[in-house]
Formats: sequence, structure tokens, C-alpha cells
Amino acid sequence: MFSPASLLSLSSLYVLLVLLSCFYGGVSSVPTKVGKGYRLISAEETSDGGFLGHLQVKQKNNIYGPDIPLLQLYVKHETGDRLRVHITDAEKQRWEVPYNLLPREQPPASKQTIGRSRKNLLTVSELAGSELIFSFTADPFSFAVKRKSNGQTLFNSSSGGSDLFGEMVFKDQYLEISTQLPKDASLYGLGENTQPHGIKLYPNDPYTLYTTDVSAINLNTDLYGSHPVYMDLRNVGGEPFAHAVLLLNSNGMDVFYKGNSLTYKIIGGVFDFYFFSGPTPLAVVDQYTSFIGRPAPMPYWSLGFHQCRWGYHNLSVVEDVVENYRKAQIPLDVIWNDDDHMDGHKDFTLNPVNYPRSKLLAFLDKIHNRGMKYIVIIDPGIGVNSSYGVYQRGIANDVFIKYDGEPYLAQVWPGAVNFPDFLNPKTVAWWGDEIKRFHELVPVDGLWIDMNEASNFCSGKCTIPKGKQCPSGTGPGWICCLDCKNITKTRWDDPPYKINASGLQVPVGFKTIATSAVHYNGVLEYDAHSLYGFSQAIATHKALQGLEGKRPFILSRSTYVGSGKYAAHWTGDNKGTWEDLKYSITTVLNFGIFGVPMVGADICGFYPAPTEELCNRWIEVGAFYPFSRDHANYYSPRQELYQWKTVTKSAQNALGMRYKLLPYLYTLNYLAHTSGAPIARPLFFSFPAYKECYGLSTQFLLGSSLMVSPVLEQGKTSVKALFPPGSWYSLFDMTQAIVSKGQYFMLDAPLHVVNVHLYQNTILPMQQGGMISKEARMTPFTLIVTFPAGASEAQAKGNLYLDNDELPEMKLGNGYSTYVDLYATLKQGSVKIWSEVQEGKFALDNGWKIEKITVLGLSGSVDTSGLEINGSPVANGASNIELSSMKQMHLQDVEDGVGKKKSLMVELSGLNLYVGKNFDMSMKMGVRGQILGLGSKSIGLNDQSDEHK
Repeated sequence: MFSPASLLSLSSLYVLLVLLSCFYGGVSSVPTKVGKGYRLISAEETSDGGFLGHLQVKQKNNIYGPDIPLLQLYVKHETGDRLRVHITDAEKQRWEVPYNLLPREQPPASKQTIGRSRKNLLTVSELAGSELIFSFTADPFSFAVKRKSNGQTLFNSSSGGSDLFGEMVFKDQYLEISTQLPKDASLYGLGENTQPHGIKLYPNDPYTLYTTDVSAINLNTDLYGSHPVYMDLRNVGGEPFAHAVLLLNSNGMDVFYKGNSLTYKIIGGVFDFYFFSGPTPLAVVDQYTSFIGRPAPMPYWSLGFHQCRWGYHNLSVVEDVVENYRKAQIPLDVIWNDDDHMDGHKDFTLNPVNYPRSKLLAFLDKIHNRGMKYIVIIDPGIGVNSSYGVYQRGIANDVFIKYDGEPYLAQVWPGAVNFPDFLNPKTVAWWGDEIKRFHELVPVDGLWIDMNEASNFCSGKCTIPKGKQCPSGTGPGWICCLDCKNITKTRWDDPPYKINASGLQVPVGFKTIATSAVHYNGVLEYDAHSLYGFSQAIATHKALQGLEGKRPFILSRSTYVGSGKYAAHWTGDNKGTWEDLKYSITTVLNFGIFGVPMVGADICGFYPAPTEELCNRWIEVGAFYPFSRDHANYYSPRQELYQWKTVTKSAQNALGMRYKLLPYLYTLNYLAHTSGAPIARPLFFSFPAYKECYGLSTQFLLGSSLMVSPVLEQGKTSVKALFPPGSWYSLFDMTQAIVSKGQYFMLDAPLHVVNVHLYQNTILPMQQGGMISKEARMTPFTLIVTFPAGASEAQAKGNLYLDNDELPEMKLGNGYSTYVDLYATLKQGSVKIWSEVQEGKFALDNGWKIEKITVLGLSGSVDTSGLEINGSPVANGASNIELSSMKQMHLQDVEDGVGKKKSLMVELSGLNLYVGKNFDMSMKMGVRGQILGLGSKSIGLNDQSDEHK
């Protein structure tokens, strides 16, 4: 849902904001260098193997306020692959991201023995761990982090006397630190923003981090989330090395990336750096999510297709949407309501006229019986209304953020609102109780928390106007109608350094909670602002998990470091344009790096209005987002996928394939939860040595080996796609193969076609699909085995995770899950395929079977007389197993020194192999290189029984 800042293009607000910025104290010109830095005056080893030092300012100045004279430096190799560098005020406690929100080790308390510890100044100037080395220079103080294996410098805060950047600055409301960078480093991350240049950070583009309700159509602007982390990928002599740098700080900041340097300018908090050694992109995300929290396990149905719209005016419209999807034979798992179901836009209520409870419950019984789910929106602002029970209980429990001792007054959709303070334990308990009460009213299956940056239609200190209705009930609901005054009296409302908020240096309290407002225990909104959505997600997750003990599903617009542990994310208010379709891929891929892998964009665009052709192409991309949802604005024409015949066909094709891939996607969700591995990934995750894909933002991978190459331009019926070296097979037509040396290929892509290719050395588990995930989940399995085309020796691997997706935990060992490793080898003219099952009982109890195995890339036909399953020969004619083979067409053949490579697709169908039971299969090939015709043969199988042993 949108609000004023997101509705208007930011450029149209320019005159107003220039005036505002002048009123708030003006825009400061930023000096190149601020101060002379610090010197190390003491250092000692700590009992936990760390390094503790003190830094003294060299020369005081008052640019952006006085320097903090004495700092404490704490360095520790917390794990073999994670280094922490923490710098704070040595004499006063400063704001940090609360340790209860993001659990981590506490640095030592500030010491009062600085004089004594000076005697212990270490003679060594470095601290080595197993993967990383920390080193420092004492005067002026700077530090560097190097990779132990090759000596490569990953971070170096020394200016070296150059004009690149200045020395470290540490003031109460202005912190600055920089690092040198090699020009060939490829950087990713630092969000959330819409990046027009693609996934690689682009030198001199602005990167401001401050959670803001600004529409995603605004480029290079601080959007809904704050993720002060970047991944750095370097190619050294053909060998790739990746690492990541997290600055754990929730205050507003500008990050200046110049290509050969990166500078942080932050308006509060501390320097709390974490360095993750990698060296692969997957290892980086594994290490990062091990620290910030593993991505949340998602219920199986959440990987199905979702439909939403702001403007489903009554229940009958929602019922029609569900029925029309069914008639159109387009898969649909989840139907959503924006705030149309609410009574006067108030949280946890039902509109008694348009969504009468008895009829809504009957509708939910109907869709729940089919396996469908229902999700509704909740905004954080609680309507100020003396007859509204949620508000009354909130006041009674003292749960709201305060200003001058009273609940801070703002305006959102219900009109005047107060904002719950989710840093307050009492608020968390109250919120959980309200969710419980609402669930008893309406048994929703998940919650959508929106507007939680937090968004406010007004700015400053406001009061409810007397003698007029606010809002009036006519016209847009996002026009501020409270009586408000700007707040400039404190340094929190008007900090000395102006971050580039909303891309225009607007005041930090503009259209949000006043930054001098106060949270629990005296915490300032100035410090905690960007944690609001994160803290709400934690409280919502706790509430949902406590309802029925089921696995929660939460979708949050605002996110912070660690949000992925609790919630999914969508990319916010985009528009139905070709540019927005293209941008969506970059944002989705970034959130995988941020540890929020369950992410997608509003398919066909939130703002009006997509063309029919665009909606065709968008569902062909959106069907492969990890989170796949069509959502539209109140003022948009209807854009459900069945509204156009052509889009219906494209949706049937693309979503039809998604539903066949659900077991693969669910396994990827399990791998994300256990290792942080993104579901959707840039190509460099699987091909980190292949520099050509470092900036590629128009294609993406699902998992390690499934590549989506969509059409992203109007009027195109082909797509130029990059194929890293190796063999690739079309998922929609497995007789089509591409053998690449690392090059672009032109692929046919008529309106209803999206190109999806599977890489060599893979075993992909699929099912037969369906109109709803519950049904699709119970269909037989197919395994797709891919070898390099025409290879004489090769191997392939895959895996499969299955569980009871209602259980809150996603793990083995509870009796309700099964994990299967899948293997295949091609050697000496023989193909072997086998499984190794862990905890097979759950899969056996559900009766899941493998019915078909397809092997791609073979150099010759299969000799049917040599087929063995579980050690027993298969006799001809004794069963209904069929073996068929088909020649594969190569888009481009590659010379192998003897002749052109040929390959064959071989398919074994009619199998009856239990997923929950180890199996092994072997078959012998005919003469290498001899492609033996097309066709099929029936062969027998004597040992396949329906018993699970």
C-alpha cells in the first residue's frame, strides 16, 4: 500500500523539500576531510583471546560537533571465518543495535584503568585468526584486514596521506570511516534501493540507508529496508575470492562508493564491523546468516502463487477472484486482502457490511478445505479511538512511543494513530494478545506487516484538529489533516550532518515518527528508527508461533539485518513498466545476499498500469521469484492473470512449471534455512571464476543450476542470454541442449515462452504440478539427471527435503521429515543412479514414489538388457516400465577433436521407487557416440513391490 511520499515522484516535492531543509537548518557542504584522526595509546590482550585498545583524538574540531576524546577498540576473531572490530566511546555507553534483538557477543565494558594498561602497549601490530589477519597502525590509527591464505587486503582504513578520504572521525552525531578498494573489486549489497545499473554497486551512485516509505519507482533512494552490508568479489589470476563486510549500526548513514574507495558517514551509534572471509559467495552468505540468523522456514503453500489487490471492496469480489482462477486453470494457493476487510482501516477489525464475519468464515472453510490460505494486512499505526478495543488496551498497557510524555500522534489510514513501541516487552505481549484475539475472530494463515518504516502522512508534533473530521472521508486518505508543527528544537530532529534522506536530504523526521520521540528505556527514535519493522516482525513472529504451534508466514515491507529469520519481503510499490520489471531482478537477488531469500516483486506492477504484453512477460519472471504474488493498486485496472487470454496462457505455462518445481523450491528453502544459501541467486554464485557474469542482472539462478533467462524488453520475441561454460538443457523441452564455451546465445522467446535451462552435473527432483500446492505435493516424482553432453565420464548430484510444513521447526530428527541425497555417475559405458535417505519414515508414510527418471547428455543409447534396479536385473516384458530415447538438438555444436558431439535423452518411466527408501539403478550404454534411433521399449522389473522395508 502506498502513502504520500510513495505516491508522488520525489522530484515533484523538490521545492517543498528545499524549503523544509532550509527551515530545518540547511544542507551542509561536506568537507573532504574532517579532523586528524586518533592515535592508539594503549593495547592489551583480553582473556577471551581478543585485543583491547584505547584511542585518543589527535586534534579536536567542532565540524558536526565535538570529537569524542577517548575511544575503546575491541578486536576479536569470533570464529575461524568471522572477525569483529568494535569501536565506541571509552567513557560513556552509546547506542547499539539491542543485543536482545540481534543476539551476539558483548564487547568488554569500558575500562577505568587506561593509565595502567598503557604500560601493556603491545609490540605486535597484528592479530591473526585461521582465515583473517587484523593489523593496525598506531598514529594516526588505522586498521586493515587481510586474507591469510594469499595476503590480499580486504579492508584498509588508512588514507595513506592521499586525497581519497580522511582519517577516522568519531563524534556523537557524526562518524566517518573509509576503506581503500582495488578498482577491479565487484561490490554487491548496501540496500534497500532500486539500482538502475544492475546488481553491481556503481561508483558515485548514492547509497543512503534509512528506512523510508518512498516508492520503489524512485531510483538510487533509501527505501524500506536498511542493510549496511556488502559482498566484495575479486578475481585474482583467474581465482575468485569473496568476502563480506557488515557495519552493524542502525543509525542513518550515507555510503560513498568511488570505485577505489568506500566511505561511511553515519549520524550516530558505534563502529561495529564484522568481516566474513568466504572465500566463495555461498560461504559468505553461510557465514553471514550464521551470525545474523538463518532465514525463516517457510510453509510449503507459501511457495505457491499468491493473488492480492488493494480494492477488493467486498467478500463477493474475493470469492469471484478465487473462482476465476479455478476456471482459468491457473494455479493459486493464497488469496490476500489489503485493508478492504477492515472496519475504518483499523487493525484487527472486520467491516461488518462488506466482510461480514459469518460469510467470511464460510468462505475460509471452503478454501481451507481445498488447501488454500488467506492472508491480511496489518499496519503498525493504531487508530486513536476511545471505542476501539485495540487502542483502549494499548493505552491501558502503556505500549506506545512517547513524545513529551504522551503517545506520539501521527496519521496513517485510520486517521490519527499512535505507534506501538516494539522495543517494550509489554508491547510485544499486548501485540501477541491482539493477534490472538483477531485469529479467534478470523483464522488467517499469515500476516502482512506494511507501512512499518514507520510511515506517517504528517511530520512533526501534531494534534487532532477541533471542529473538523480527519480524515474527511472524501478525497485521498493520505493528505495530512492533523494540526502539525515542525520540530527543530533538538539536535535529534536537526542533526549537524544531513544524510541524503529520500534522495533529497529531507529532514530525518519527515513523514515518519519524530526522531526526538522516545521508546522504552529512553531509547531515541533517532537511533532506533530503522529497527522499527525488524522489531515488529520479531513480535509478530512470536505471536503467530504461539497461536497453534504452526510455522508462521509473515511478509514485511521494512527490514533490517536479521529480518530474514522472521519474515519474507516484497520489493514494495513498483510500477507496471518494463524498467520496473528489469529492476525487480536486482532487488530480489540483493535480498538473497541480505539473508532474506523469500522475496519477490509485485507481479505486473503495483501502480497503473501494465500492458497486456508486459503482464505476459512479468508472470514469466514472477513465476520464478521465490515469493510469487500479483498485487495492484486501488487505482489500477484489474490485472489478475486471467484478465487477458494471452496472460492466462503464459501463466499456465510459467506457473505450471513452478508447481512442478515445488519440491526443488522447498528443498532450496530448507538449504536457505540451514546454510543461508539464497533461493534466487546471481550467476556468479555458481560461476565465481567467470568474470563475464559478475554484473549480469537480467538472468538469475534458482539454486545452483536452474537458470532463468527472461524477456525484459517490449516487442521482443527472442532473448540474448549468457551461458557460462558447460552443457545446459531446456527445462520446457529437454531435447534442446546448449554446449557453451562461455558465450551469449540468441534464444527464441515467443510471447508465451520463458527460457529456463538446467546445468550439467545436476539431479533435479520434480513432481507433476497441479492447481494448488497441496495437490501438486502428492503427485509422483520425476528425477532429471544431467551430464555434460556426450561425456564419457561424469557425475551428478541433487537433494530433496520433505517435511510436515506446519511444524514450526524445519529440521531432521523429529520424525516428520525426510532428507534424500541423490547421486549419479557415468563411467566406462555405465550409468549409475542411487539415493541415500535420512529418516525415510515420513516420506514412506506419505507414499511418495519416483515414477520416472530422465537422463540428459548421454553419448549413446542404453542397452535394455543391462538394466538393474536394487541389484536385480530387469527382465524384458515382465513389467510396465518403459525406456525411451530421443536425440537432443544442439543450438550450437562444439568440436571435440574427433567430431561433433552428439547427445541423447533417455527416459525410464513406469518406475515404482519409494522416495523414503534407498534405491540404486544401473544401466549400460551402447557404443560411445552411436545414437541409436528414437523410440521406446517395454522392459520388466521383478523386484518393485509396494512394501516399504
